[in-house]
Amino acid sequence: MSSVLFDAPGPRAKRTYRLVGVASIVAVALALWFVIGKLDEKGQLTAAKWKPFLTGEIWTEYLIPGLIGTLTAAAIAMVLALTIGTLLGVGRLSAQPWIRLPCGVVVEFFRSVPVLLMMLFTYALYANYDLFPPDRLALAAVVTGLTLYNGSVVAELVRSGVHSLPKGQSEAAMAIGLTTGKTMRLVLLPQAITAMLPAIVGQLVVVLKDTALGYIITYEELLRKAEQIGNFKVNLLPALIVVGAIFVIVNYFVGVIAQRVEARTRRRGHTAAPPLPPDQIDQAAVAIAAAAADPRSGGTA
Repeated sequence: MSSVLFDAPGPRAKRTYRLVGVASIVAVALALWFVIGKLDEKGQLTAAKWKPFLTGEIWTEYLIPGLIGTLTAAAIAMVLALTIGTLLGVGRLSAQPWIRLPCGVVVEFFRSVPVLLMMLFTYALYANYDLFPPDRLALAAVVTGLTLYNGSVVAELVRSGVHSLPKGQSEAAMAIGLTTGKTMRLVLLPQAITAMLPAIVGQLVVVLKDTALGYIITYEELLRKAEQIGNFKVNLLPALIVVGAIFVIVNYFVGVIAQRVEARTRRRGHTAAPPLPPDQIDQAAVAIAAAAADPRSGGTA
């Protein structure tokens, strides 16, 4: 049996895969054994190092507030990045140069600047001009840096998603009288976002992880709380391990939610536009058939 992309492995290939799998498991086990041995030699695995995480104080005073700070910054940045990214992506697809060129400059600039540099710059900017209260200054800088960078990445995802659609989609929409704006909003953009949903979700996970960069500008998120726990209980390494595990769990649930949303969207057969009036159905059928027959359109409408 063969697939479109590759031939099914034969008996010899299956034996090779099994050997490689067993060798990988053994290598990982040896690496874990070595790491655990070194940690034990340094006294990092003693019960006293881990006992604080079984008390309510560490969770109520440090870990839960840090998690709330991380989720707050990530949630705000996700909403803003999706909104700004969609607008910039559509702007880059505009036929008007005075819209397309500035959007392209903004996207390329903020995609090239490191997130941490944007956080440091906006933190200093907001502090110098008193644009935010002192207790919200670090949050504003973290959200700004994450929004500008990830919004630019989302813009490129939207643009590539629209370009991946067959030309017959826009040709058929315009043939039934839709304007360029309505074609983008009702036909192309919904399909592009649906097609690029896995990549967009992956970028949202990056937003959540990059909130840890707020540690540099004293934002009270999980990584800073881990440092505070380490200084308070003299167990920095266990604190970092616990915080890393929290990040893994949170990102796992974000991925699960995203997969369910994607599956639900695909099951519904996400329609690009509302039903056409009866007097336009025949026109739409003719336009779609003509676009499908045109080899320039990719053969589908």
